[in-house]
Amino acid sequence: MSDSHDFSTRAIHVGQEFDPSTGSVIPPIYQTSTFVQDGIGGFRGGYEYARSANPTRSSLETLLADLEGGAHGFSFASGLAAEDTLLRAVLKPGDHIVMGNDVYGGTHRLIDRTFTSWGIELDTVEMMNLDAVRAAVTPKTRVLWVETPSNPLMKISDIAALVEIGHAAGAIVVVDNTFASPYLQNPLAFGADAVSHSTTKYLGGHSDVLGGGLVIADDELAEKVRFLQFAVGAVSGPMDAWLTVRGIKTLALRMEKHSSNAQAIAETLVAHPAVERVYYPGLADHPGHDLAARQMRGFGGMLSLQLAGGPAAARTFAESTSLFQLAESLGGVESLIGYPTEMTHASVRGTALAVPENLVRLSVGIEGVDDLTADLLEGLARL
Repeated sequence: MSDSHDFSTRAIHVGQEFDPSTGSVIPPIYQTSTFVQDGIGGFRGGYEYARSANPTRSSLETLLADLEGGAHGFSFASGLAAEDTLLRAVLKPGDHIVMGNDVYGGTHRLIDRTFTSWGIELDTVEMMNLDAVRAAVTPKTRVLWVETPSNPLMKISDIAALVEIGHAAGAIVVVDNTFASPYLQNPLAFGADAVSHSTTKYLGGHSDVLGGGLVIADDELAEKVRFLQFAVGAVSGPMDAWLTVRGIKTLALRMEKHSSNAQAIAETLVAHPAVERVYYPGLADHPGHDLAARQMRGFGGMLSLQLAGGPAAARTFAESTSLFQLAESLGGVESLIGYPTEMTHASVRGTALAVPENLVRLSVGIEGVDDLTADLLEGLARL
């Protein structure tokens, strides 16, 4: 498959060759833990034991690398398992991480409550302020962790500029691309060293599988990750990998619908008297709108809003919708609503990363936009 092929074509075909023995269009799921050897050390296709490699997982890893434009793809049991493995591969005691001040709460928790106890230093900074990032970087900085669009305030960070800052300091630049997906944004094209995904979200796309992914450009870093993937073992199972591949086949279509639905909803809610502020990069007055328009191929399906009535109104609204179901996670075909301060970002309450208590996050699905808009307006009417 050539790079000249369209994204949708590659999403359907890369790593998905038909089964040569039967002609099955869909490759089989290799639901096995081990592989027969042709004599000691005689591995068929390089497969020995499912923790080291499995053909179904390999197909997903090949696909992830292709869609992100990287040399090496890795599939894990969860997004946090992917992040943990990458950080283990890079860091040693005494090293320093600079991270955005608006990131997924679980990412911050992983570093702040696990890696810091091993002697890793962490500083958070406003990633949209390049001077602040430069000031936060030290000679000990080994990782610049970027999340754009950010969770849940939808901040847009300049990947290319941050790569320049990070590389000048000798740090690797990692971009969590979960909110955008490879369809809307490819951080490696801007010079990033690694891309992380919660494949649970838009890549899987159907709220039925847990997983994580890494795509890496550098061979040396990839070998370190590959060793830890095998040695630590937080790999995705074959059924999880297969479900994720199945989801990716429709990623382009879904992201177009997610984006158009979210744009329409954001434009409706921004003028509503019960809404104090809407965070969506597709809005012209969003502070990152112009950068997002240059850096992304669409604005995605995530948006957040602050309610004028304060925390009580936000809680009531989050519990008042029907099509928007109250649940954690995002990126599925169905719409979800969440109250981040007590759900996805509860672990950062009381810190500099605390989320406004009147903020509600929407994962806009691919249902009919008129139905979704009516559901939200009915919820707001109850305030």
